[in-house]
Amino acid sequence: MKHVAVLTSGGDAPGMNACIRAVVRSAFREGWKVAGVYRGYQGMIENDLIEITQDHVHNTIHRGGTWLKTARSEEFMTVEGRQKAISHLRERGIDAVVVIGGDGSFRGAIALSKEMNIPVVGCPGTIDNDLFGTDFTIGYDTAVNTAVEAVDRIRDTATSHNRLFFVEVMGRDAGFIALRTGIAVGAEAVLIPETVTYIEDLSSKLASDWASQRRSGIIIVAEGDDQGGAVEVAKQVQERFPQWETKVTVLGHIQRGGHPSALDRILASRMGHGAIQALKQGLSSVMVGVKAGQVVYIPFEQATKHHSEISPYLLDLIEALR
Repeated sequence: MKHVAVLTSGGDAPGMNACIRAVVRSAFREGWKVAGVYRGYQGMIENDLIEITQDHVHNTIHRGGTWLKTARSEEFMTVEGRQKAISHLRERGIDAVVVIGGDGSFRGAIALSKEMNIPVVGCPGTIDNDLFGTDFTIGYDTAVNTAVEAVDRIRDTATSHNRLFFVEVMGRDAGFIALRTGIAVGAEAVLIPETVTYIEDLSSKLASDWASQRRSGIIIVAEGDDQGGAVEVAKQVQERFPQWETKVTVLGHIQRGGHPSALDRILASRMGHGAIQALKQGLSSVMVGVKAGQVVYIPFEQATKHHSEISPYLLDLIEALR
């Protein structure tokens, strides 16, 4: 009988609970036991584990966040920290691990697999959608929908008061949320880390809008934009265009919370089930992905060394429709 440990690590993402549920129920179907690790790798170091029952995952598929909690562990990045974690897993008879998280979590999984010599499988849980080897990551769709709903409300105010709003969305290193949100809300411009932001080009666009009697607008800014985020961009624009009344809204962590969308619940369920199927097949050090509708397995090294690239088509679409 296998004894599988499951944990969530790094930033929380809507759909993580659905993934935990799928791991647990799929494992039970195989006759395996499942231990839940509280607070990610830090909980593993501190031996903060429980044996999961069906009751633990009942009525959790619709809940945001992660009931197993999550944390970032500096201690796990040390050999001594990992040795503590490994000793606790061995004491409990754990012979496989499922990690739900992002690239940092998977780098920890690589070390755990090599040093403990047990199978480790990952499910990509991050709203940034920046992991290579899967079309979408758990939480991304919900985060975009949350941002779109917020911007729709902001546009009502922008239109009513003739204001230009700069809305900052999450994306320190990746602009996927910003790009799709911008398309969905009909933004006048989208500024992302993957492309250079030229304030003069943005200014020319806004000057053209003003000349054509457009008196309100939405600019979507990823937090990692090279000009310093929405506050700095808005400041530069206001200096050039005192006729515009500019406002800034930073959506922040509301994008991580809330009930997961149907797409995220289904995606997370497929990935959690896929993780158990991977272990059943004897696979290790792989991430479960979904490409073109099919479950695939991507080596951790490939998933963490490469990042998904922004679609040139979507960039062109923004330009065509703005």
